[in-house]
Amino acid sequence: MKVIIADDSKVMRNIIQNAMRPMGTEIIQAGSGQEVFEQLENHDGKIGAIFMDWNMPGMTGLDCLKLLKKNEKYKDIPVLMISTESEDDKVSIAKKAGAKGYLTKPFTNEELIKFINSSI
Repeated sequence: MKVIIADDSKVMRNIIQNAMRPMGTEIIQAGSGQEVFEQLENHDGKIGAIFMDWNMPGMTGLDCLKLLKKNEKYKDIPVLMISTESEDDKVSIAKKAGAKGYLTKPFTNEELIKFINSSI
């Protein structure tokens, strides 16, 4: 399966990628919401899931999520938020917008793997 990891922090993208590598997942990295759409086009929308940070430059993760869910071509791709935004109202907003799951940073490698396995 191909997944997009969208986070403005390359370090965070690499942490998530390293946790997913043993699963045999093909990882595509994006540093912004706009890059998510560029990568979706580059891969003809054949993406199994998107792991996305809330706080990114330009288009936020929440804005990107809302646009994805309005797009007929991409609306069925599961989007999983991974963010420092931990307030209950933020989690609720993301889930109402269509996020399949929400993991708060910081997290342990075990928490990340459990989240991934339970979400995709």
